[in-house]
Amino acid sequence: MAQVEKRGGLLRKSSASKKPLKEKVVLMYDEIFMTEDPSKCSPRFWEELFLMKVNLEYLEGKLESLDGEELMKIKDNINCLFQHCIQALGEEHPIRVVNALQTLCALIRGVHQKNKSTSGFDIINMLMGFDKAELCMKNLMESLDSLLCAEGSESLKSLCLKLLLCLVTVTDNISQNTILEYVMINSIFEAILQILSHPPSRREHGYDAVVLLALLVNYRKYESVNPYIVKLSIVDDEATLNGMGLVIAQALSEYNRQYKDKEEEHQSGFFSALTNMVGSMFIADAHEKISVQTNEAILLALYEAVHLNRNFITVLAQSHPEMGLVTTPVSPAPTTPATPLGTTPPSSDVISSVELPLDADVQTSNLLITFLKYSSIVMQDTKDEHRLHSGKLCLIILTCIAEDQYANAFLHDDNMNFRVNLHRMPMRHRKKAADKNLPCRPLVCAVLDLMVEFIVTHMMKEFPMDLYVRCIQVVHKLLCYQKKCRVRLHYTWRELWSALINLLKFLMSNETVLLAKHNIFTLALMIVNLFNMFITYGDTFLPTPSSYDELYYEIIRMHQSFDNLYSMVLRLSTNAGQWKEAASKVTHALVNIRAIINHFNPKIESYAAVNHISQLSEEQEIPL
Repeated sequence: MAQVEKRGGLLRKSSASKKPLKEKVVLMYDEIFMTEDPSKCSPRFWEELFLMKVNLEYLEGKLESLDGEELMKIKDNINCLFQHCIQALGEEHPIRVVNALQTLCALIRGVHQKNKSTSGFDIINMLMGFDKAELCMKNLMESLDSLLCAEGSESLKSLCLKLLLCLVTVTDNISQNTILEYVMINSIFEAILQILSHPPSRREHGYDAVVLLALLVNYRKYESVNPYIVKLSIVDDEATLNGMGLVIAQALSEYNRQYKDKEEEHQSGFFSALTNMVGSMFIADAHEKISVQTNEAILLALYEAVHLNRNFITVLAQSHPEMGLVTTPVSPAPTTPATPLGTTPPSSDVISSVELPLDADVQTSNLLITFLKYSSIVMQDTKDEHRLHSGKLCLIILTCIAEDQYANAFLHDDNMNFRVNLHRMPMRHRKKAADKNLPCRPLVCAVLDLMVEFIVTHMMKEFPMDLYVRCIQVVHKLLCYQKKCRVRLHYTWRELWSALINLLKFLMSNETVLLAKHNIFTLALMIVNLFNMFITYGDTFLPTPSSYDELYYEIIRMHQSFDNLYSMVLRLSTNAGQWKEAASKVTHALVNIRAIINHFNPKIESYAAVNHISQLSEEQEIPL
């Protein structure tokens, strides 16, 4: 008996003398792509079609091969296929429903790919027809809502979510996807919440549900009233919010785990041995090779949750005992179209596995710790535009957290101490910190550590000005809370002061290059104002009187940097150039710092001259 092969919709016998035979479903697709109604000659055509296994590759390829005129000629048949797909979703036979869902995915993606340059209204007309679009989409969304909420097959629910993700992500700009107007009108918000609040459904579909919600929230969010934004902002169900937080934590934790695995693999390899022999000359280049694909979709979901729903803030500090549960998927999902860009979920075993402990001695973790660790990885390399945007989103999320009163309360809570192992960029002039020696501290210390780390490691030619501004803003908001609530945080403030002064030195030494691209005086003013906060209000939040001494010592020790800054801004503020006003603001802000320097410097110089000391130590200066 001749062997039969299946390739591209063809059933081809091994005998070369025979013509290749097509699958029946492919023949039926060919009939749809004719100008005549396929059901005229075969009344049971549509019933039989959905009993056939879908050939996604052939169907999408066929749509792609047609030009605009050819596609318009078969518009009625495409409309008919779309409508019969929706009707099949109401069938009791699961095979029909599965095939209808997959066919809809292929149709939606195929028509959009073919009509990228056309308007959304043309695509609606091509898929459904203007006159039937409202009813079609109403029926489609109701069917999907019913399937998602029913206690049926988990694989069907998975396909429903894949279809919705396909529908949402077919255009590069989500706000240009006009079909989503019908998704706004016929909301599936409650179905998404039900998935997140129900542990078995969440383990199976939580990732897709969270990503879908994040995308829907971003549809024309600044142009019109988006019902998903309104509904998400008022969710107060604890199980739902915890479920959303758990899904996000697991996805971020999986990224952290993958990065850690690659880092360990890299460190144990030949290149690591080589760099040790040559004194780590190439450590920065070696580090660039450690790369794991970032997850912007889940990061966007975290931002929307933190930004829109104040109740979600409480989830950030909660540990997740469910992360230890291991479950087996109810049933394998059938073959689905490719996952939309940026929505790749973690593997199924990760969704139900516990997050790796941050350290052997640490028993618990929470979403905020996982996010801080993720941010410390992503923000290391901002030379790549993709990672630059990820780093920016991380800082925006941190800004939202730093602005929230309740978030600040648990960030600064002395009873909530954690050992947070942030990733530090390898640098030639410093050794890698020993993870075991990390102290348990309030979470705000980890946030400040992350900001200091960013400040120290990103002084480069391609200066990320926007990220630096956001970084300083996060520090400023945390200090404002400490001042307001008189929180005396035991933190190594000198590291922050030193980082800020070094940043000022970098801005001055690269004045010409940076001014061609950025207004560096905005950043310089923010830095000087941080010092002014410490000088003027430090007595309300610095931990000890000696902290004030350390602050003054650091200012006096680095007085040359502040003198140089004053000379630079004075020069530009007295000239009638474009930076006159911005430079003048920095000049005025330097009054306190210059007063300290002018008061102590003459005394120090006199003391050094009398005692024949070329350079005073900290202990010698402070009594002055």
